[in-house]
Amino acid sequence: MTTQTPDLVAEVRRFVRDEVVRLEPLFFKHGFNAVLPELQTLRLEVKARGWWLPPLPKEVGGMGLGLGEFAQLSEEMGQTPLGNFVFNTQAPDIGNLEVLLKHGSPQQKERFLKPLADGEIRSAFAMTEPEHPGSNPVWMDTTAVLEGNEWVINGHKWYTSGFDGSSFAIVMCVTDPDLPKPHARASQIIVPTDTPGFQQVRRISVMGEEGEGWASHSEIGLRDVRVPRENLLGERGKGFAIAQERLGPGRIHHCMRWIGICRRALELMCQYAATRELAPGKALGTRQAVQHMIADSYAEIHAARLMVLDAAEKVEKLGAEGARSEISTIKFFVAGVLQRVVDRAIQVHGGLGMSDDLPLSFFYRHERAARIYDGADEVHKTVVARSILKEYGLDISL
Repeated sequence: MTTQTPDLVAEVRRFVRDEVVRLEPLFFKHGFNAVLPELQTLRLEVKARGWWLPPLPKEVGGMGLGLGEFAQLSEEMGQTPLGNFVFNTQAPDIGNLEVLLKHGSPQQKERFLKPLADGEIRSAFAMTEPEHPGSNPVWMDTTAVLEGNEWVINGHKWYTSGFDGSSFAIVMCVTDPDLPKPHARASQIIVPTDTPGFQQVRRISVMGEEGEGWASHSEIGLRDVRVPRENLLGERGKGFAIAQERLGPGRIHHCMRWIGICRRALELMCQYAATRELAPGKALGTRQAVQHMIADSYAEIHAARLMVLDAAEKVEKLGAEGARSEISTIKFFVAGVLQRVVDRAIQVHGGLGMSDDLPLSFFYRHERAARIYDGADEVHKTVVARSILKEYGLDISL
């Protein structure tokens, strides 16, 4: 960690609380587009303060922070669903930026990375298919066939986050279906969203909300979509490997954002417990059951934070593959902490917690997916258990 990090974290915390959180009521009631003009103004302010794109290098307009340093900022941004967007670190854009930075050609960086890093456009990442389980990412039907100097793509994707209003998508597709190794069959191809044959089938309604713009998930279709050969991102057949690269740091980002949500929920819980009267002179927080929920939440948040920062340090030293067990551990552990802390906060608030007067109901609806996306809990637990058992002589093939 650099010496500037504590001061920076405190400054970002104040900015998020004072400038971003105030937009939540309008966002919760009317959606992303209703607050977009003010969010764009805040983005300009973030740029002016030198906080833009904290984890990306300075040559592309970022701060150049390490993964552990960014993890601390991500906790602050995560306390509101609008935080990461203001700093241009929202998924899937941040993952696409990292992949383009490492694997993009000079032409791809100029056409796609630069405007994305500048915040002029948004992007999407299309991998999951409704016909196949997301827990088996090497099994997909979307294909890309090379015809002359063009890739011809046909397929069907869903849960393509941020597709609505995006300028391009990075699409996972099978380019070499006959190779014996499934992990070498897929590639990643950059597809501008205005390409003929590339269509949004629908915005998927999730927990009763359809969402819009960046805060949406889409089902998309690709029918004879043609893009230039040079739109291949990285090497042919390396699509799965590139996806795994982005998921390692990405899970650190997600987990620290979740911890930010937990902190916000705990603060709301404590404020309410200290001020809500059950009877004259008897605050809700005098009840032992409420005290235990506060204590359990505090302990779990503290443990989760230390676990994630430890994983971030290992990723920086060993790479995502070298920290595979640690990444899987935080993915299921912190997702579980998130569910429990938000649930306790709602329980303490009673009917108020169920209402949209507070952000708790939003967190409850939208973050249930934390135990599913980027690998379901059960998949990550299996990865960790198999790694441990291997040390005892039991080698179970994945």
